[in-house]
Amino acid sequence: MLVALPARAEWVGDGMDLMGTRVSVELWADDAARGRELVAEIMAEYRRFDDAMSTYKPASEISLVNAHAAEAPMAIGDELFGLVERSLALSVASGGAFDITYDSVGYLYDFRAHRRPTDEQIAEHLGAVDYRHVVLDRERRTIFFKTEGVRINLGGIAKGYIVERAAAMLRAKGVEHALLNAGGDTRVVGDRRGQPWIVGIRHPRAADEVVTRLPLVDEAISTSGDYERFFEENGHRYHHILNPATGRPTEGILTVTVIGPDGTMTDGLDTAIFVLGAEKGLELIESYPEYETIIVDAAGKVSYSKGLVAPQ
Repeated sequence: MLVALPARAEWVGDGMDLMGTRVSVELWADDAARGRELVAEIMAEYRRFDDAMSTYKPASEISLVNAHAAEAPMAIGDELFGLVERSLALSVASGGAFDITYDSVGYLYDFRAHRRPTDEQIAEHLGAVDYRHVVLDRERRTIFFKTEGVRINLGGIAKGYIVERAAAMLRAKGVEHALLNAGGDTRVVGDRRGQPWIVGIRHPRAADEVVTRLPLVDEAISTSGDYERFFEENGHRYHHILNPATGRPTEGILTVTVIGPDGTMTDGLDTAIFVLGAEKGLELIESYPEYETIIVDAAGKVSYSKGLVAPQ
């Protein structure tokens, strides 16, 4: 006689290298077999998004936009349209500190090869860095670049978006406890079965130390740091977070963390604050009452937005 065994509840998860970082998912499943199916769905979603939005893949939707959107308005999918639309709104709100056209110069950097553009190359391409060059037509769902040489890159917002989207997918399937991560962007669903998720903010100059640990329940947290992709040359650190006004790596900030209800916004805001600096960054976060930030500047000073209490 065959006896049906009860479903086994446990934590299940997976991870892989994608989008230039490590992406992962961990979730609590009342039925481990079903949980593994959900994990596989999330990993497939990560891959789908990378295929569409990676500027390193010539056939991706965003690469085709970069190749042809200056020729004539191009029809694009709703997902890319929505992300560009949200990016442009954040550009306006941050006075251009967040700008997806940074890649018009940014593509000239190769941090793995320790290669950076010359002053002449930056000067030649900097005019293409301006979010106002990007024109969206909501009715026709098209994108157009007003000038040649414009390139967009969603690196400052995409990872937060995909973990937020993955969290929504899991909630729709009944998952109540999960942790989704894409590099410096994390989204937690619910709590860790009776306890908050504890997320540490890495010390920007000591990989085995943390600035602080934050208890999170059903929230997103994004961190940008000058230690993520960089190289050093003659004592100067060249990192991947560029100031759109100069085409060069930002200076004065080591790391920025933003906490809030939506991963797309936490990801975009941490980039904007990194470029703005501590004083203006704290002013920006005040206009988003559901979001908080922690900033570490080049002198090691830690600044907290008003809704956070600095540890005693």
